[in-house]
Amino acid sequence: MRNKILLLGSGELGKEVVIAMQRLGQYVIAVDNYENAPAMQVAHEFEVINMLDGDELDRIVAKHNPDFIVPEVESIRTERFYDYEKQGFTVIPSAKAANFTMNRKAIRDLAAIDLGVKTAKYKYATSYQELKEGVAFTGMPCVVKPLMSSSGKGQSVIKKEEDIEKAWNYAVEGSRGDLMEVIVEAFIDFDYEITLLTLTQNNGDTLFCPPIGHRQERGDYQESWQPMAMQDAHLRTAQDIAYKVTKALSGSGIWGVEFFIGKNGVYFSELSPRPHDTGMVTLAGTQNFTEFELHVRAILGIPVLDITLIRNGASAVVLADKANNNFPTFTGLNEAALFPNTDFKIFGKPTTRPYRRMAVALAHGNENTTELVEKAKEVADKVKLS
Repeated sequence: MRNKILLLGSGELGKEVVIAMQRLGQYVIAVDNYENAPAMQVAHEFEVINMLDGDELDRIVAKHNPDFIVPEVESIRTERFYDYEKQGFTVIPSAKAANFTMNRKAIRDLAAIDLGVKTAKYKYATSYQELKEGVAFTGMPCVVKPLMSSSGKGQSVIKKEEDIEKAWNYAVEGSRGDLMEVIVEAFIDFDYEITLLTLTQNNGDTLFCPPIGHRQERGDYQESWQPMAMQDAHLRTAQDIAYKVTKALSGSGIWGVEFFIGKNGVYFSELSPRPHDTGMVTLAGTQNFTEFELHVRAILGIPVLDITLIRNGASAVVLADKANNNFPTFTGLNEAALFPNTDFKIFGKPTTRPYRRMAVALAHGNENTTELVEKAKEVADKVKLS
């Protein structure tokens, strides 16, 4: 059956969702707040609106009358999703999931208070003064994040008193939408962090991808690898937490559930109700289905019987180093193509800014993931923007 999909958010992850949708014969309208967004370049139709404008969102939903509404970014007036469900629209994974997880406050309180999941010690702040009080509560070092942001925007670490005001200003600048509130959380002494891609299906089955390790800078991922070697007990704990949280939020789709793993066990960090940036490593053929194919199958109700690790893989990002309002030119692709068992994907973003993610390099094989990460970084280093 050919369904009409309204994709809210059209970045590089959305682009892969569109490709996976079209391979299963679906019709996609890609929406974002700027023209020529990556997913728009491969969708059947596109719309350019401010998704924080509830009236505009209502207009687009009424105009296209979609079978599925698929949010792919945070900056959406997500409370409108409850009305859409009442009107008979299907929101992915659900209105509750989208509304809760687009805001760190809602999802953190659900996990820590309602479900009793272990998290970092935390406080919220709506002003610089409240942030100072929050830092006093959590102690230093601590991490500050906007309640609504993505790709590490607005995130920083406070190590000394002088950092507090800078952290507040940076968090406000990096916040998506009109929510001027931050979360401050105690810094966890962790050994590593993982993304546990979790697939919920309308037949009730929940499946887990092999864990993905990743490294961050400025709150944004730089490299990821699959699988992440970890103790079976820690993996079972993470799976149990992921199951509880996704079940409480309800709905079908892929979820990127993030954890810190340290000497004191497994800490829930946050989750995304959609494909995760660290999960781009699955484009290296690490699994029998990429995270995007899994998401699409769950949306359409096509059952997935199992998720199997095919081979080890790694990803490394290619970042812009300056602002450019024109489509960037890429060079070095011939050199990047000379590494065996590697690939690269250029996202097609029309403009650049410092540290904006513009492409990803991939490596796969039987080598250990440490070696594959280094190979992916070598490929990424060859890809240049101008």
